[in-house]
Amino acid sequence: MLTRRHFIASSLALFSPPIGGAAMASTASQWAAWDAQVTPANYDPATSNPWGLHPRFLPQRVETNRSLVPGDIHVDAVARYLYFIEDGWTAMRYGVAIARGNLYEAGVYTIKRKAKWPRWTPTADMIRRDPEEYAQFADGVPGGPTNPLGSRAFYLYEGNRDTYLRIHGTPYPRSIGGRASSGCVRMVMAHIIGLYERVSTGATAHLYPAERYVTATG
Repeated sequence: MLTRRHFIASSLALFSPPIGGAAMASTASQWAAWDAQVTPANYDPATSNPWGLHPRFLPQRVETNRSLVPGDIHVDAVARYLYFIEDGWTAMRYGVAIARGNLYEAGVYTIKRKAKWPRWTPTADMIRRDPEEYAQFADGVPGGPTNPLGSRAFYLYEGNRDTYLRIHGTPYPRSIGGRASSGCVRMVMAHIIGLYERVSTGATAHLYPAERYVTATG
């Protein structure tokens, strides 16, 4: 369990099998172009803020409790922070948005898959809950800058069961700090691009209850 002492904010900034074939090369090229499209010019993770976020939601390096496991992710649903635990008792902290109302599902999950510019398909529950909004996308939406999963996604599992919960980029960065999604944890696309290569499949993602206070106050 996280406590108020686990994370102490600092002002330090974020440091900045082969598949061949023409089709894959073209896709990789398009990914690079999309990455550039959603990343601000002269991007500095600690200061770049064309999205108008509260400064506390920009990436920061913070101190952590020594008992936390490097490589794991912890989501503080109250303060709207995601922490990526590093070696040396530090973590990178990012602002996030969480799900609306009772759609947020706290728990301990395994990241069993991750993807760049993934395809998005609404779940059957989403279509049943709001058919006017989601039924038109039942066959899925190709990856791209307007796709709801954004630039990168981590897929959360319980055992071998896909929960359909994701930690992902969002084309709606102004939602960061709020409750906006249908179950997933949202990040700024440029932020999750920077995080993506550091997160390994098999890592654990801890999503803490939205009503429980688990981070430090200022």
